[in-house]
Amino acid sequence: MLKKEKQIKRVVIKIGSSSLTSMHGEISRRKLEKLADQIVELKDAGYEAVVVSSGAVAAGYRKLGCIQRPSSLPEKQAAASIGQGLLMESYSELFLSHGYVASQLLITRSDFSDETRYGNMKNTMNVLLERGIIPIVNENDTVTVDRLKFGDNDTLSAKVAALIGADMLIILSDIDGLYNGNPNSIPNAKLLEKVDAITPEIEAAAGGSGSAVGTGGMKSKIAAFKIAMASGIQSFLGKSSTRDILMHAVNGTAKGTYFKPKPNAFNLDKKKQWIAFHSGPEGKIMITNEAKTAMIDKQRNIYPIDIQEVNGRFNDGAVVTILDEDGEEFGLGRINFSTEKLMDKTKYGTTAVIDQETFVCSLDFSIKVPS
Repeated sequence: MLKKEKQIKRVVIKIGSSSLTSMHGEISRRKLEKLADQIVELKDAGYEAVVVSSGAVAAGYRKLGCIQRPSSLPEKQAAASIGQGLLMESYSELFLSHGYVASQLLITRSDFSDETRYGNMKNTMNVLLERGIIPIVNENDTVTVDRLKFGDNDTLSAKVAALIGADMLIILSDIDGLYNGNPNSIPNAKLLEKVDAITPEIEAAAGGSGSAVGTGGMKSKIAAFKIAMASGIQSFLGKSSTRDILMHAVNGTAKGTYFKPKPNAFNLDKKKQWIAFHSGPEGKIMITNEAKTAMIDKQRNIYPIDIQEVNGRFNDGAVVTILDEDGEEFGLGRINFSTEKLMDKTKYGTTAVIDQETFVCSLDFSIKVPS
């Protein structure tokens, strides 16, 4: 067995639909067993493992009587309600045969945006991991509407990794890493073995195509790695069918792409991680360009006199998007006053509207402010 890297203990493993299903769209027992065996190997070696598993809709739609993957929301949700049970039954059976217990967590975007539920999720998952349980996480597709969806499990896996302070995020797919071009159309495209910053060139190289049974393409994976890197978590993208891919990934010897935050880079603390990636802004404020410069370059707070315009209705403590005079979104922050209070600048003029402690600048961290 390969020697385990001491600094890695807690691992989040995202498994895509194509890594779990047959060519006919149903669960492949053979694929599932191979991946479960590798997760067991990690557990036996002392790792804590969380599995973010796709495949519910893909596993359930044929049992629903659909010939092809459904396109309507009600049919997708009905297929997911069947597929989630099938997936969990298979995972539980396989892990129990090796002496490990699996648990199921079905999550929606609103579970992250609500601070109380966010804290409850974190506490629950920590208890499960400390007790040696293997949490199986998926989006609650049976009840989720479009405006509350993550869109893909790549994003969900990165959010889960940040939530529990994982040491590593592993995304398994039907591709063996990130290339500097589309390898399907560019024969000499080169595999990027290590990435320490998500540059515009890397984003441009990320195509939008995904598997016929999945929802996430390379763009969604790049978005996930942005979240992980800004949270100080190293990540890996590789092909699920590669032999012993998980153990090689945690030991740094796998074929694929490693996304490693720079050792001395400033990473978001837990409070700012929630604001940046989970909160769901409730309104917008526009400030002067002078105030923007002072916030970024001089670490100054925002004061009522800096505000040019307020959009939306929100209460004290809400998270809002911050715009400059050109209408460009450049950050997020927790606002100290409600919409009504901001209208009376003379009364609150000497008190900070947004403190630096709750300000996240998208320019500094190379992240896109979530909508």
